[in-house]
Amino acid sequence: MKKIEAIIRRAKFEKVKEALHAADIQWFSYWDITGAGKEREDLVVRGQVFESSYIQRRMLSIVVRDQNLEKAINAIMETAHTGELGDGKIFVSDIEETYRIRNGQKGPDSLY
Repeated sequence: MKKIEAIIRRAKFEKVKEALHAADIQWFSYWDITGAGKEREDLVVRGQVFESSYIQRRMLSIVVRDQNLEKAINAIMETAHTGELGDGKIFVSDIEETYRIRNGQKGPDSLY
């Protein structure tokens, strides 16, 4: 099992969510975040100048079975991409075990 943590533009969240559901990823957590990066680029939106480090972002936390890892990553990469600074990052880590609290089920079957 793998844990995917993805930081994406908040404006891309709905498209990423739809792409994940289409890739059969039915459940994940998310929250709004802010952060500071080294790269800076001024963006002009409706006449206002914004620094790229202040783009509103959302973090997604997704635990998937190993066989679903690539399709989840591809769904995020394809829909979150703009080609501009601030598109985000994806981090993947190993998950040793999962448990479903409701019935005590454990392992990959407890995910869905």
